[in-house]
Amino acid sequence: MDASKIRQNIDRFRILIIGRANAGKTTILKRVCNTRENPEIYNSAGEEIDPAVLMAPRERGVHDIENEMVFQSNPGFVFYDSRGFEAGGQSEFDKVKAFITSRSTERRSLGDRIHVIWYCIPMDEDSRSFTEAEVKFFTQCDTGNIAVIVLFTKFDALSDDEFAELIGKGVSRKDAEALAPQHAKEAFENGPQLKLLYNRKGNQRPPRCHICLADMDKDDADCGILIECTAKTLDDDTLKQMFISTQRTNVELCMRYAVEM
Repeated sequence: MDASKIRQNIDRFRILIIGRANAGKTTILKRVCNTRENPEIYNSAGEEIDPAVLMAPRERGVHDIENEMVFQSNPGFVFYDSRGFEAGGQSEFDKVKAFITSRSTERRSLGDRIHVIWYCIPMDEDSRSFTEAEVKFFTQCDTGNIAVIVLFTKFDALSDDEFAELIGKGVSRKDAEALAPQHAKEAFENGPQLKLLYNRKGNQRPPRCHICLADMDKDDADCGILIECTAKTLDDDTLKQMFISTQRTNVELCMRYAVEM
């Protein structure tokens, strides 16, 4: 099925992004949409909201998860932000859980559902232990058929730690720079985060996969691994084709899937 026919049934690809404040969520969305501009925000009635109004009350729980974020550089994506969920309160958790349930039911049209969840967990030094909200999400929130991908953001912080440790052991700066990323990857793979995520005894729905993102704030940052992982994770061929045709950062991916599908 070509992209034009798919868009007759699904006009836009919808993504729920979850994560703490300062997890790098907006930075990632800007990379995916290839822009430096902030998104336009609309309420559930389709009315545009002044961002200044949203930013004024800083108390947790004020934000409405039903609000849609759209970047004009790529309006084919609609993003929903769970801002306030990181507070860990039961009320915030219940709102996110209810939103996911309502947007995953087959009673909704496929085009109106949430198609994928990106859960961002920052790996800078003060944030490596899972918060109460994160533990609660992965142990108590049934996401149904919605694919969940965990994004370990700010992964360069782990490499910085490994670099400092290597320097402390007398390794030259040149060698430490070369070795630090691999050391960080190995330390992470043996750490507690992945054990918790993929513990099928305690988890309602373990994530489909995870990726590590570093230096996403740099001008030459590449979100290709996120695009690739999301495409591979989608089981529904219609959704997969919709996602691939909507994203504009990986032309090679479009060409490859055009041949395969």
